[in-house]
Formats: sequence, C-alpha cells, structure tokens
Amino acid sequence: MPPTYHDVYARWRRAPETFWAEAAEAVHWYRGWDAVLDTSRAPFYRWFPGGQVNSCYNALDRHVENGRADQVALIYDSPVTATVGAFTYRELRDEVARFAGVLVRRGVSRGDRVIIYMPMVPETVIAMLACARIGAIHSVVFGGFASPELANRITDARPKAILTASCGIEIDRVIPYKPLLDRAIELAASKPECCIVLQRPQCKASLVPGRDYDWAELTAKASPVDCVPLLATDPLYIIYTSGTTGNPKGIVRDNGGHLVALTWSMRNIYGVEPGEVYWAASDLGWTVGHSYGVYAPLFNGNTTVLYEGKPVGTPDPGAFWRVIAQYGVSAFFTAPTAFRAIKRDDPGGEHVRRYDLTRLRTLFLAGERCDPATLAWAEQQLGIPVIDHWWQTETGWPVGCNCVGLGLLPVKPGSCAVPVPGYDVRVLSDEGTELRPGDTGNVVIKLPLPPGNSPTLWNNDKGYRDTYLSAYPGYYLTADAGFKDEDGYLWIMSRTDDVINVAGHRLSTGAMEEVLAAHPDVAECAVVGVADALKGEVPLGLVVLKAGADRTREQLVPELVELVRQRIGPVASFKTAVTVKRLPKTRSGKIVRGTIKKIADGVPYTIPPTIDDPAILDEISADLSAIGYPAGGSPTAPAPPATALRV
Repeated sequence: MPPTYHDVYARWRRAPETFWAEAAEAVHWYRGWDAVLDTSRAPFYRWFPGGQVNSCYNALDRHVENGRADQVALIYDSPVTATVGAFTYRELRDEVARFAGVLVRRGVSRGDRVIIYMPMVPETVIAMLACARIGAIHSVVFGGFASPELANRITDARPKAILTASCGIEIDRVIPYKPLLDRAIELAASKPECCIVLQRPQCKASLVPGRDYDWAELTAKASPVDCVPLLATDPLYIIYTSGTTGNPKGIVRDNGGHLVALTWSMRNIYGVEPGEVYWAASDLGWTVGHSYGVYAPLFNGNTTVLYEGKPVGTPDPGAFWRVIAQYGVSAFFTAPTAFRAIKRDDPGGEHVRRYDLTRLRTLFLAGERCDPATLAWAEQQLGIPVIDHWWQTETGWPVGCNCVGLGLLPVKPGSCAVPVPGYDVRVLSDEGTELRPGDTGNVVIKLPLPPGNSPTLWNNDKGYRDTYLSAYPGYYLTADAGFKDEDGYLWIMSRTDDVINVAGHRLSTGAMEEVLAAHPDVAECAVVGVADALKGEVPLGLVVLKAGADRTREQLVPELVELVRQRIGPVASFKTAVTVKRLPKTRSGKIVRGTIKKIADGVPYTIPPTIDDPAILDEISADLSAIGYPAGGSPTAPAPPATALRV
C-alpha cells in the first residue's frame, strides 16, 4: 500500500533532516550539500548549505535532456488579445537561454537584481527563468502597480535592470506601463542601468535614449547562454508583500530549499504526475504565480497554463471552464474570490455545464479563507473534491492542506485540513500557552521552518526577527487566528487583526462571514469590527448579492442577523449589515477589511497600494454613510444604489 498522510507526517516528525534529504534526491544537483540543515545562526536557518543547483536547469534543461523536449511546457491563452500559443520544453528552454544572453550582454550577472514589471505574457515567464539561469535575482512586480509603490521596490532592491512591457490589458482597457515606470524611476533613490521594453501592438512605448532598449531587437542579436551553478542558499527571487509603503518587506526565496519543497509538493500535495496539465490561475506578480504558475509545474515536468484574462468578463462566467476543457487541465488552483465572482454571476452553474470537464480531478482554493457555502457550491457544480488550503507569501508553499497525493482525507468545509509534512503548527494564547482543541488563538509554526520558506527579508534580518520571530521565541508568527479541532484539522478563521473584542468576548469575523455566506442570496461578504461606545467593538456586515437575487433590505438583513444569532449566539452582537455592489479587494483577491473598518470609524486612511479599483472605496463610503457610519454621519443622507438596514 502507498504511504498515507499520517504515515508520511509521522516519518517527517521522527527524522526531519532525513525526510528532506530523501526529497532532495528528486532534483538535479551539481554538487551535494555539506549538511541538510545549517543551525549555526538560529533562528536564521538555512537548508542544504554547500549544495549547488540551478532552478532553470531543473525547470527546463533537465526535461529536455530526459525525454520531454517535445512535450508542451507552457500554454498561453489570452482572451483579451484573442491569442493562443504554446511552447514545448525545448522551445521554452531555447527562448530562455537566448534572453539570458540578452541580460548577460547588458551586464547582468550572478547576484544582480532584475525587476520584472510586466503583464501575463510568455515573456514574463521567460524573463523569470532567464534570471534564474544566470543567477540574477528577479523581483516581479504586478504590472500596472502605482509609481510610488514601484519606486519603493526599486529603491529597496537596487536593480541593475528593469524589464517591462509597453502595456497591460484589463478586460477591454489598455493600461500603458511605461509612464508609470518612468515616474517610478524618477522617484526611486536607486536607478537601473537599463530598461528592456517589450512593445505590444496595443500600445507603443517611447524609449529613453541610452537607458531603454527594445526587447525584440536585443533578442534577435543575442546568443544563448548555459545555466550557472548556484549555491542552494543563493537567493532565487525577492517578492514584496502588500502594505510595504515606506518600508518594503522583501520576502527572499532561496534556490535549493525552494526547488526541493516545490518539487515534493506537486505529487504529494496536489497529486499531479509529470506530463499532466496543471493550472494555477494567479497573476505572476503574486507568490502563487511564482510557485505554482511557473516553478513547481515545470520542476515536475507538467504543462502549465498562463491565462491573461479574468474569471468573469472575458467574456463570461464560463471563462475558466473553457480553458480547463480546451487544454485538459487535471488540477486547477485559484482564489476563493474568483469562485465567488463566478457564483455571483452564474449561481445556477449554467456555464459549467457548457464544457466537458471530465479530465478535471481536483479544485484547489487558497489566498483567502473559502467560506463553506462557496466550497459546497463548487462541489455541487463540479462533482469533484474541492480542497481549501492555507499558506502565505512568506512560506511559498502550503502549510495546511488535504494532501491529495497522500490519500484524500475527509473534507471539512471551512477547514484547510491538516498540517503538511514539514510544518509543526500550534495554536497559542496571547501569553504563549498552547490552547485546547476548539479554542481560537494565534496560529504559529515551530522552528525551523521547512525548505522553501523565506529564510529572511531582503537586507533586513532585524525586520524579519521583529516581524515573525519575536512574539513567541522558537516559533514563526503567522499573524493568522484560528484553532485546531479534536481531529487535528486546522481552522484559519481570520487575520489576528480581524479578531474583534465585543464587550470582552474575542470573536472571529471569519466565523460570522461563514454564516452570512451560507445565506442563499449572498454571493460574497465581509465582516469588520467597528468602534462602539458601549461594547468597544461591534461587527458590521457587507454583503454582495447573487445575480438575480431580488430582496429588499427589510427582508434580507433581519434574516442575516437571525442566522448569526442562531449559529454564533447573541454574544456576537451582530445587528448591522449593508448590501453593496462589490467589495474592495487587492489584485490578489484579498478583501481590504482594515480599510473598510477605517472608513466606518471615520479614521483617516491611505488607499492600499495593491487595491484593484480605488473607486470602490468611494462606493463603500457612500453605502456606509447611508446607515450612519462613521458615527455622527447623517443616516438620512441620500441613499446610494446599495440597500442597508440596521436592526
């Protein structure tokens, strides 16, 4: 019999270094490691010191040399430009080697930083892998990011080169990138030596003489270069977390640990065999796009999909199903917010039934907690296991998951299932004592973190220690709140900032959101704690209705209040809700609850740099004003398009 999850987790607990040494045998090494784990600078642990690898070689060259040269490595599907293309492993290897030659000719070498400010096009993947090929450290910044935030990243990373495109496309809107980049370079304290610009037909960018170069012209003249052996502990990339204004938080990912962990994860967590088609529908500017859009599927010899479009609107709520059917996707990974958007626009699942999805075995959701109602809807429509799993930018791969490759455990809607082998997850009180099953507290991970996790912040060991390691010595602080149940399942309920204190009772807004989302007319929702003179804080709900839901405020809000009373109790003091057209989110799909709270409390706020559409905040302000928020506001103000009611 194949080993089960419990067998594998127990084997890791008994001998963690042996476990990861065995996992490391699945990848190519130029030189073996001196030790599996270096503990000499604890709590700054390093995996596989002395070992030499190359991530690009493991992603491409190794497969070309071992029988996968003609297998499709990358599918590019762009409904916004009506373009479809594909690269075999050999073709992608050759394109990457040639563009690596472009970088070398422009003076980029091992250890230099390269910022990639580009849309969802194959050249972005090529640029990432070309940097990995020569040992340059790439830092992908979401295309179209505001100039001041891009400038912060340029100042912090001090890139030798910046790679960009003339524009990105949001459904039917062309967004010129070059003016944003030019302004960011003006603002940045560090200046790049060169910029290489991919000219797209939708928009032509002007080039600064002596600094800017045309991508196609340089590539046409370039000669391919080979992979450079790198230390396992050398950085592969830097990725900046959201909310880094004025103090960028550059998460570092090393080559060796990242390579080993992600390779292990594809078969053992996602249950995907080499040769199959795997799709993670994430922008390459986010960690999911790095880990499971590019590196892990290519390490594992899969075909990966690069999609330049949206879950709805390009052209309809069937967009994802069309891609899955067209390319025979076996395992699909997206964010819960994408599914809530699909459910909102197609609650009956008519678009699902238009496509042949028989080859799709598993749906994985991550990025924000998936409410049980959305998970149940997905299971009902697709008829396959739907796996909600939990991890962070800092970890780089899953912390809690139902590991499909180790045998599917029972699904508990609302839980991300069990800790993945490599992670010793605990739930602690504010005082640092371990809590009993069912008690909500601070979710932490016992050190050392497994391979693939960020070993530190870019040029900021102190910031890493202060942010993640100081609250509970010997543990990594996730800043998530949750609990373990009696079966050892993890329930990640909210960020610790989203645990509210109502008259001395600590309550999870995630638990209330779960209740609201279960209402048959609710597509998605958010709950925030707002200031209250009597109880300190009280919960406030914001809900988006499903398409076609025709409910008045007098009908809906009392039903929501009663649901919370029934399932959580009067202690929740849930009495107020407002229906809105849409919720403000980051580009990665996370609801900006902190900003909503500030609007409701009348506290000055800055527009989050990662917000998808700043105009939504004005809509939310109007919606909240209609019910008297902030306190002292006029509840008799002209009603916005949304409806609201307090009971």
